[in-house]
Amino acid sequence: MSETMRDRFTNVATDLLLADKKAVVVLAALGASSFTDAPSTVRSRIIDVGIREQAMIGVAGGLALEGFRPIVMSYTPFLVERPFEQIKLSLTHQGVHATLVSIGGSWDASTEGRTHQAPEDVAVMSTLPGWTIHVPGTSDEAEQALRLAHDSATSHYIRLSGDQNAASAHAQPGVITILRRGSDHGMTVLAVGPVADAVLEAVEGTDATVLYTNVPRPIDADGLRASVVGSEIVVVEPYLVGSSVPPVAAALSDRPMRIRAIGVTNPELAHYGTPRELRAAHGLDADGLRAALEHGIAQIAS
Repeated sequence: MSETMRDRFTNVATDLLLADKKAVVVLAALGASSFTDAPSTVRSRIIDVGIREQAMIGVAGGLALEGFRPIVMSYTPFLVERPFEQIKLSLTHQGVHATLVSIGGSWDASTEGRTHQAPEDVAVMSTLPGWTIHVPGTSDEAEQALRLAHDSATSHYIRLSGDQNAASAHAQPGVITILRRGSDHGMTVLAVGPVADAVLEAVEGTDATVLYTNVPRPIDADGLRASVVGSEIVVVEPYLVGSSVPPVAAALSDRPMRIRAIGVTNPELAHYGTPRELRAAHGLDADGLRAALEHGIAQIAS
């Protein structure tokens, strides 16, 4: 079994702590046990504030003001939604930077119910200026994103998921990659992060070009314009439907394009189930995507 994105995060974060004395990991109870084997030389820079998510972001902001490079990790709703005001004020408004890393994606903690699910996170983080949003499709891409974020002088949000593609796209984070070529008259599908394999399965036998990105904001506008074909693009995103449409629309504003989105349409499903069942319920497995995409392909052909 391949290494999970969460395990890769712990290993890479420990490496960064060892390599950079300004690196600090801030947690709110969750994830602290993952660092029990961290070398004693870095344990003082692994700060667990307890179940206080707002304080977690406030502490990160204070550390950043003192010149440290905070890496903050928690479940998506506890990292983005609950302390959103602190992200807005303690980090963005103060002009300091941090790397926020969420786990859980949209449905990984399926048996925990709505409290542990936040498909709205990308839309929420997109309201803040200056943030780069990463949605890696594999553990290798998650490592790339974390190392890039830590080395940069800007703020980054990295959305980890239990879902992974079979292989990484061979590109730098954010660079639009062509996974499959169709004709110039077919449909373009832009897959974001871990939905790429399901998209490729869904378009088998169709005239579709499949593009891939793991950084929906800021979008690789030049790469998108150079790669898109036809007059319709469908954005497939593993979070709230439409979250990635505005930057795509802006990048293609000089072309007569129809833009559709496939994503989480009903976050309030009252069924727990398994991650696989929730993925299917949201229409983001291969069967659901095939049905949604076939409708668009039929419209193009008519």
